Parts: sequence; structure tokens; C-alpha cells
Amino acid sequence: MAAGAAPALGALLYALLWAATAAAGSPAPGAFGRVYRGAVNISAEQVYAFAYSREPGQVDAVRVYVNSSSENLQYPVLFVVRQQKGVLSWQVPLIFRGLYQRTYNYQEVSRTLCPSEPTPEAGPSDQIIFVDVASMAPFNIAYELLVTRLENFQLETNKAFNFTASPSQPQYFLYKFPQDVDSVIIKVASDVVYPCSVVSVQDIVCPVYDLDHNVEFNGVYQSMTKQAAITVQRKDFPGEQFFVVFVIKPEDYACGGSVPSSIHGNVNRTWNLQRTKNLQVMIVPSIKKSVYVQAMFFSFLSFLSFYLGSVVVAFVHYIRVRRKALAGRLSPEDGSGIMTSSHPITASTPEGSSYGAIDESSSSGGRQLSSPERGLPAGSDTDSSVEEESDFDTMPEIESDKNVIRTKVFLYLSDLSRKDRRIVSKKYKIYFWNIITIAVFYALPVIQLVITYQTVVNVTGNQDICYYNFLCAHPLGVLSAFNNILSNVGHMLLGFLFLLIVLRRDILHRRAMEMKDVYTLDYGIPKHFGLFYAMGIALMMEGVLSACYHVCPNYSNFQFDTSFMYMIAGLCMLKLYQTRHPDINASAYSAYASFAVVICLAVLGVVFGKNDVWFWVIFSMIHVLASLALSTQIYYMGRFKIDLGIFRRAAMVLYTDCIQQCSRPMYMDRMVLLIVGNLVNWSFAIFGLVYRPRDFASYILGIFICNLLLYLAFYIIMKLRSSEKLLPIPLFCIVATAVVWAAALYFFFQTLSSWEETPAESREKNRPCILLGFFDDHDVWHFLSAAALFFSFLVLLTLDDDLDAVRRDKIPVF
Repeated sequence: MAAGAAPALGALLYALLWAATAAAGSPAPGAFGRVYRGAVNISAEQVYAFAYSREPGQVDAVRVYVNSSSENLQYPVLFVVRQQKGVLSWQVPLIFRGLYQRTYNYQEVSRTLCPSEPTPEAGPSDQIIFVDVASMAPFNIAYELLVTRLENFQLETNKAFNFTASPSQPQYFLYKFPQDVDSVIIKVASDVVYPCSVVSVQDIVCPVYDLDHNVEFNGVYQSMTKQAAITVQRKDFPGEQFFVVFVIKPEDYACGGSVPSSIHGNVNRTWNLQRTKNLQVMIVPSIKKSVYVQAMFFSFLSFLSFYLGSVVVAFVHYIRVRRKALAGRLSPEDGSGIMTSSHPITASTPEGSSYGAIDESSSSGGRQLSSPERGLPAGSDTDSSVEEESDFDTMPEIESDKNVIRTKVFLYLSDLSRKDRRIVSKKYKIYFWNIITIAVFYALPVIQLVITYQTVVNVTGNQDICYYNFLCAHPLGVLSAFNNILSNVGHMLLGFLFLLIVLRRDILHRRAMEMKDVYTLDYGIPKHFGLFYAMGIALMMEGVLSACYHVCPNYSNFQFDTSFMYMIAGLCMLKLYQTRHPDINASAYSAYASFAVVICLAVLGVVFGKNDVWFWVIFSMIHVLASLALSTQIYYMGRFKIDLGIFRRAAMVLYTDCIQQCSRPMYMDRMVLLIVGNLVNWSFAIFGLVYRPRDFASYILGIFICNLLLYLAFYIIMKLRSSEKLLPIPLFCIVATAVVWAAALYFFFQTLSSWEETPAESREKNRPCILLGFFDDHDVWHFLSAAALFFSFLVLLTLDDDLDAVRRDKIPVF
């Protein structure tokens, strides 16, 4: 453009403004940066015209600031801004409505006008803005007007920008994707918690929704106190640019605050300077696609290494067994190895009397037992539902013999493994089939529900629905936080590996039975694998349901993440008890019904446990009574009936054993365990009643885990006290379990979000990724807890391998 063209263009534009404003009866055109003061009434209206020139490809933003000293709500001052492609209007005082129809009035208002789209013209283009000021008041109302051009309207990558906003003075800025960036994270921070604010990402469309009552109409948004983070992908914005909108809410209840008590009864109070908030925004590039690939390889290879280790251990054990067999030195005294289960039985245990086989068909064609296990003749291995489901006793002795045997001062495993193995085996297989049924019926509606949640989030843009760690939430496809889902792959892979290990033990055991034709007394712990199979399925389902929960973690689906945790803890305790009490363990139906009651209590606790004292009183009573009832059953080996006469019988026992004659307990070891266990459980009950912890689901899980650890410690202590030994592999698993659980719990307590609080308060806990730039602390918890559970299962599977060559009438019960 020629040098003299610009002055000529400016003169022409000035003349056009004179003509336009003169036709409207208005004063001279306005100038940017100048404050205009005036007064309007029903017969006097003011019109201002502001002109500016825009360079090619440039996006210019204009901000209008207005103020009126009048607090008369009947006659507000009306401001109308006319642009080339839109109209924006508001009134002063500007009224916001809050909870319970409370109103908040603001006399100072400033708004950013929607910038016009850049044009590919060769030269500068002219823009004109008209600002109309009017009022229906019969008297003059003073006002102030200031129009400015924004110098820092476009945000830059990796550069922090500070600004101030209020309910009547929202802000928004433009961001354009750089050429080499496909995804960015918008990080917003503030030094103060309140006032509550909203961060929104909207497409380049006018009008921009930047007020409290309409900011949720478009785009993606989050409420915020001290920090917020939104991940934005280039593919979601065809124009490769978007607006970042910041709105301050008139009240704080949406962010966990309360309505200020000073405004009660004073609805006309103005809030011009009382709800301003200093904010800092910085937009940083998100991770690249290669990081997703690395994270997936890391997740799968980490847990596939467990498969490799298991194969190595199995191969080493196979070589050892083959060498001993070739040397003619394979004997019942050999009993070690993580994969071994039945080689002592191979040399010493007959088919008919081998206790605990899964495959009953292997006993067909065998001989009639001469031992106490002759309940059914060999070869009559029927699948009768009566045998599977009934609770009748299959001992050949009369009922009174059972009372005599189980009340002996010194019990051995042979005393509690007298029932026919086939009937008992069917009983434990029910655990496996029932948990598969539960898993299918539980998982299908869960998956459907979380898909609906994710769809709602994607359609509405409301990111307050799901409680992610937004500073480390990496989307993939329709999923908002793929990393939280991927990290659960360990539970599924290790659960499946545990099933394979149990299956191999089961197969070895059945082969050992099929090879025998000489009948001897039973050796070792009875081999029942039904509970182990159920534990493996439970571990896999914990991974599936935890992944479903993390699709959209919130208050409504928390039980998805905890239900199978309760079941895993309960199954582990049942398995530990069943090891030396195979004849008197709980049936699958009773066990799963108890788990259902626990899950119901967990849901009720989350709903009512925050402030309702009555719930904690009832729950504490249930907890204490359940502990006493279970202790009674354990102490008397199931021979103490629990019915309406239990209180009379308990009082009689206390009187005769503790008051009339203070004798030493008949079962001292059991009594010590039960006293410690009851003290622990009563302490939990008192703690819950006094402090009423907000995270009731974790509180219940803590009760289960403490009881499991207490029983496992008692079992190991009694095992060592009975001169039994720990073989290298179970010892390694115990150490690995302790170390991995300690590390896992450290990351578990690194709280990154909490659906017990408001979404804005939860985001205060958000933290950046710590592993591969992809996984956060909670993902590491997923990895480590999966490994810890796997090692815990191996402890239960291999703990008594040293007894495979020991006669059952020499194995004590504790």
C-alpha cells in the first residue's frame, strides 16, 4: 500500500463515522482507551461508534467496560453493542441469581466482544462497533463507558498468563494449535480457594457463553477452586483453535462453600469488589502417540514377565523331579516348589483315599475304602444336586461322634478330614461356579452403565460428572482417562496366570491319583482347588470392574471398584481356614450371601454414614455381634448353635467357666487369636462410631484386610511353633508380598481425587503423571496391588507344601 493511502483511509473512515452517528443523533465517534461519562433517561439516549483497522490474518478483541452508580433495579441502564455479525446486550445493575433465588447485583460490568474472524484480504479491513446506552428511567442516571482493544487476547504455548475476573467481568482468550501439536492441557491455577469459578473450552462461535447462567450451554467445562486442567485435542476443533472462557460464580456452594451469612435478608447488596479472583492459565502440549504405545508395551510386558518366571520355576521343578525319578530317589520326603502339589501323593497316597481331587472321575474303578472316608463306594461319583447343595454330614459315624471329635483338646487334620472327598470337593467347586455366575450378572450392567456415563460426559461436556486426576488423564477414543483403565490390565493377566498355576497343580494331583494302586494313609493338606479357582476369577474381575469404575469414577459407581475387593479378602480368609478345617468350612451359598450383606452395608454407609449417628450405632452393634458370633463358631468348631437360645447358653458358659470356676480355656491358642481379633474389631467399631470416617468403603475394606492379616500372622506363627517349616518358595512369596504391599499402600494413600467432595475440591488433589509421563500414583497402585494380590495368593497356595509328606494324623489343627 502506498505511503499516503493510510491517511486517506483514516479520513474516509472518520467521515463515515460522522455521517452514521449524526444520523442517529449521537455525539462524535468514540476513541479507544477514553472514559466517557454521561447520563440517560427515557427521552435521552446515547450512541457511541468505535472504528478500528484490522491487519490481514489478525484476530482483534475489544473489551467494553461500563459502570453506573444507580442501584435502582426498576430502571436499569441498558447497554447494547452492535457488531458486524452480532449483538451483545446487558443491563446495569447486572443481576445474578443464586441458590434459593438469592440475587446479587453488580454495578460494574465488563465484557469481551466476540472477535470477528480473520479474512484473507490483501490489505487492512475496517471494523465499526456501535454502543447504545439507554434507560426507561424518568430521571437522569449517570454512567461511565470505556472501550479498549486487548493486547494479550491470544494465549501462547508454554507461557503463563495472569489476569483477574469476577462474576460481572468474565474473561476469555483465544488459543491456536501449533503445527506440531495434536493435544494440549489447559492448566489453570489460583492462590485462593474462593470464589468458585468455571473454566470452559468453546469453539470459535459467536456469541461466546461467558456468564454464570449460560457458560454450561456450549463446549467442555469444569468448576474450579484452586486448580483445574482440561485436555483438548486438535481433532475436536476443525478450525484448530478455541476459546478458553473463565467465569466466576456468584456463590460458592457448587465448589463446596456455603452461602455468606452476611447477605441474608439483604438481596440488593452489591458485590463489585468482593468476588474478584486472580487466575493464571498456561497451555502445555500433551503427550504424543508414541507415549501411548510405550505405556501399553510397558503394562503388558511387565506382567508377562510373571508368566516367564512361572514357566522357569515350573521347568526347574520338572527337571528336579525327573532327575530324582531317574536316580530312583523320588520319595514322599520331597515336597517343595511353587508348581508342585502332588508328587508325595504319587508315592504314598492311594487313589480312593487321596483327599481333595477336583476331577472325581479319576476315582472310578477304585476299591472300597477301609479308612473313615468310605462314605461312598469308589466309582459312584455322581453329580447329584443333593450331594452338591445339601448340608447333611457324610461322616459314617453317628452325629454324636462329630461332637466328640471336634471338642478334643488336641485336634489333628485327620480329625477334620473325615468326610468323603468327593462330596466335599463338589462343595468347594460351587465357590468357583457361583463366582462366575456373579461376575457375569454383575459385570454386564456395570459395563452398560459406565458406557452411558462416558457418553453423557462426551455429549454434555460436563467434566464435573467424573472424578479424574485431570492433570494426568490421557484420552483415547471415547475414553477420557485411558491410563486409569490400562493400569488394571495387571489384575486380569495375573488372575489368569494364577488360574493356570492352580490348574497345573490340579492336573498333577489327578495324575498322581491315577498312577496309584496301593492304598496307604493320607498325607499332607487335603487338596481342594475350588476356592483357589474362585480367587483367580475374583482377581480378574477386580481388574475388569476397577477399569469400569475408572471409566467415570463418581459417587454413583464406587461399589464397582470395591465389591470384589471384599470378596477377595473374604475368600482368602475362607481358604486359610479351610486348609486345616476342610470338613467344617462355610458353604459357598452362605459365604456369598455374607459378601452381599457386606456390600449392602458399604452402600448404606456411603449414603448415610457421613452425618447420621444412628447408622454408625447400628453398624457398630452389627459389627460387634457378628465378631462374637463368628468367634463362637470358630472356638467351638461349628458345634455351638446360633439361634434364639444362644444368649442363655452363652451366659451359662460364662458363669460355669469364668465365675463358678475360673478354669484355663480348653483351646488356649484359639482363645488368644479370638481375643486379639475381637479387640481389633471392637476398636474398629469404636473408631467408626467416634470419628465416622467419610470413606466408608475403604473403612470396611480396612476391617477385612486387618482380619486377614491377623489370621495369616497367627497361622504362620502357629505353623512355626508346631515345628513346621517354610520352604524357599513360600518364604520368598511372603517377603515379596510384604514388600510389594508396603509400596502399593504408599501409592494408595496418595489421594489424587475424591468423590466424597465436590468436583472442584477433588481437583485440588490432582497431580501430574509420575511414570513414563503417562501413569499417575493411582495407576502405580493398580500395578503394585495386582502383583501384591498375586503373591498373596501364592502364599496361600504354597504355604503348606512342606506337609505333603506328613501324615494327616500328625498335622495339628489351629
